[in-house]
Formats: sequence, C-alpha cells, structure tokens
Amino acid sequence: MTGTAPRPPRRSALLRATTAAAVAVPLCTAGWFGWRALDHSGPAGATAAPAASAPAASSPAADPASAPPAPTATDQPGAADPGAPADGTAAPLTPPVAPPPSTTPTAEAPPAPADAAVLTGRTVLLDPGHNPGNSAHTAEINRQVDIGNARKECDTTGTETNAGYTEAEYTLDVSRRARALLAARGATVVLVQDGDRPWGPCVDERARAGADAHADVAVSVHGDGGPASGSGFHVIMPARVVAGKADNAAIVAPSRRLGLLLRDRFHAATGEPYADYIAKDGLDTRSDLGGLNLSTVPKVFIECGNMRNSTDAKRMTDPQWRQQAARGIADALTAFLTTQEKTEER
Repeated sequence: MTGTAPRPPRRSALLRATTAAAVAVPLCTAGWFGWRALDHSGPAGATAAPAASAPAASSPAADPASAPPAPTATDQPGAADPGAPADGTAAPLTPPVAPPPSTTPTAEAPPAPADAAVLTGRTVLLDPGHNPGNSAHTAEINRQVDIGNARKECDTTGTETNAGYTEAEYTLDVSRRARALLAARGATVVLVQDGDRPWGPCVDERARAGADAHADVAVSVHGDGGPASGSGFHVIMPARVVAGKADNAAIVAPSRRLGLLLRDRFHAATGEPYADYIAKDGLDTRSDLGGLNLSTVPKVFIECGNMRNSTDAKRMTDPQWRQQAARGIADALTAFLTTQEKTEER
C-alpha cells in the first residue's frame, strides 16, 4: 500500500495504554476464578477435574463394544485448543459449553448372563433311552419285568434312521450335551447309563434311578420310530397309575407342568413342529410305560423327532441341531426347578 507513513504515538499515550493492559489482565483472571467458584458440577471446594479422567472400573459383564470412546488428542491435558486463534494469542475466556449429545449409535449391551449357580443344590436325572449294546443282548432285554399294571420287556433296541444312525446313539449324545449345560448352571446331573453298560438297564431300574439319585426331576430322552410320512416331536406324561408296585399319584401334576415346559422350550430351541402322526399339540399321556408308572420323582419322556422320517432324520443327525435339542431340554428343566408356574390346560 502506498501513502504517507503514520507518525508514532506520543510517549504519554503509550504509558496510558500499558497501564490499562496491566490492570485488565488480573481483572480477567479474577473473573475467571469467580466463575469457577460458581460452577456446581462438583462438590464444594473440589478442584477442577483434569481434561482426561481415569476410566471408571466396569463390571465383568460389561460389553466392551458399549464402552465410551477413547479420548481424542484434543481431550488430553495440554492439547492445543482447536478454538484458539491461529496467531497464538489467548482465546476469549467464556464458560465451557457441554458438547451436544452424540448421534453415533452405540452397541446394544448384551443380556445379562444366566446365573451360573441358579441350579446349585438341585439334582437332575437324565435317562438316555435304550443302549447301543442292546442288540447284542436280546435274551437279557427280552426278560419281562413288572411295571405295576402289566409286565413288559426289560428294554428294547430302539429305532434308527434309514442310514443306520441309532436311537441309542442319538439319546446318549443329546443327554451328554444337556448334562454339560445343566452342570454349567450348577446342577448335579446323573445319567442312568453313560455308555458304560453292555446293555439296559431295564425299565424298572430306570424308574428307580430318580429316587436312588435323590433327584428333583427326571427326563427320558428318545427318538421315535413312527411312520415315514409323519414328522415332529412330542412329550409323554404319566397317567395316574396305582396298581401293584406302582403308585405315581404324587408325581402326575408336577410331571404335567414339566411336560408343558419341555414342549414349549424344546419347540422354541429347535423349531421342530409338534408331531403330526401321534399325540395332540405335542402332548401325550400314557399308562403303559414302566419308566413313568414306577417313578417317584416328576418325570416325562420326550420323543425328539421321528427317525424314520427323512426330514426329522436329517435334523437329528446334525450335531448343531442336537445341541439345540439339548438346550431345549436343559432350559425346560431349569424353568421347572426355578419357577412355580401354575399348570394350565393348553
């Protein structure tokens, strides 16, 4: 720019400007301390919090994905103020303004884990139907035993899929999977047989096993051998039988509650439909099964599917589906032992 250069100010004017600046700085500083004294964000007398505070301790169940984001560089003590003028001079002193709410979606916290000790002190009996060795011990399993209102074979070989996957293999696998789930919830789990017997046991011994184990509840796991055109699962509950050595009157009502829970939880866990060739709405009541007639603890059978049906057989030979079946059984037993739901006619 061209033109005449300005004249320097007089000495008296420079002296007055310097004196005013010296007074203004302490007054601004005092004003800032006064404003902090009126800040109600902390207890009276507390010192100002540092720009980056230590993260609060989180519980073991906290979801790492939902933790607050790490402080950025401008959150750290001593970081440059992005609002300061570029020439390095101090920015005007104004009260801090709270940042606007974040619009970034945060991960939803997962549901609280199930109490690992929810079944502590409870005992569950799992009865894997049949035995892989039964077919080699026909004389033993054909022996007749007393079931209270009749006599029946000690045991049978069970059924199998068209490809040769046996019911005995299926029931033992699912029972072991359910045992692991229940044990993780604190239960003591007893299996009537764990692949450690050459055959059997007989149905009357299976019925006594619940009392022998001081079990609170029992489930017998099976796969059905129905007509190939039929599919689905069903739960068998005890009819009242008071005859001969059988008297199950005390367990009929709680067994029905267990049966309803098992039907609903198994269906929810596996997606398997109710049987369309037997029972009604997935429920059946029978008086010809020694394992139910002679039991003195609440007990039901579950026919997890029809192994003679190609669709059911495909599910039941899938390890992932068997894990779902085990979960449905474990969830029903857990609900039975931890709730007092009223039995409803459904």
